Amino acid sequence: MLHLFRIDGDGSFIGELYRRYSHLVFGVCLKYLKNKEDARDALLSVFEKLITDLNRYEITEFQHWIYSVSKHHCLNKLRENGKYSSIEIDSQRIEDVIPNDYSGEFSAAQEKERMLINLESAIDDLSNEQKTCVTMFYLEKQSYRMIAEVTGMTLNEIKSHIQNGRRNLSLVLKEQS
Repeated sequence: MLHLFRIDGDGSFIGELYRRYSHLVFGVCLKYLKNKEDARDALLSVFEKLITDLNRYEITEFQHWIYSVSKHHCLNKLRENGKYSSIEIDSQRIEDVIPNDYSGEFSAAQEKERMLINLESAIDDLSNEQKTCVTMFYLEKQSYRMIAEVTGMTLNEIKSHIQNGRRNLSLVLKEQS
C-alpha cells in the first residue's frame, strides 16, 4: 500500500492507514500525554506528518514505524511543555512501580522497562547530531543515505556520529548500572 501511495500520491491510502492504525496511535498518545484532547491532537499531527514522511523514508514495517513516530512525537510534546521530568508507565510514576524497599529482582518486564527508560535518558544526553543519527539509524531504521538526505550531513559524518553516539551511550549506561 505504501508503494502505491508513493507512485500516485492518492490520499485514499492515507485514509486507509488512518482507519487501520489510528487506534494504535491514539493509544500510544494517550499513554504518554494522559489527556484525551491532547492525544487526539497528537493523533492528527502524526498523520499530517505521515504524508510527508512516507515519501522521505523507506518503511519496511509500518506498524513498528508508526508506533515509534507516535511515541517520539509525544515525548517531544512533553519536553516542549516541560512535563517530561519523570517518566510514567501505564498511569503510574516509576517510583510507584519500583518499591522503595526493593530487595528482590525485577521481573523481566520491569527490568526491560527500566533499561528502556535509561536508554531514552542516555539518548537525550547525546549531542544533537549524535541523537539525530542514532535515533534515525537504530529506532527509525533509516539507512545512512536517507539520514544524509534528511540532515544534509555527509556519510562519513553520519558514521562518526553513530559510532561516537554508541560509545557515549555505552558509557552512560555502564555508569547507570
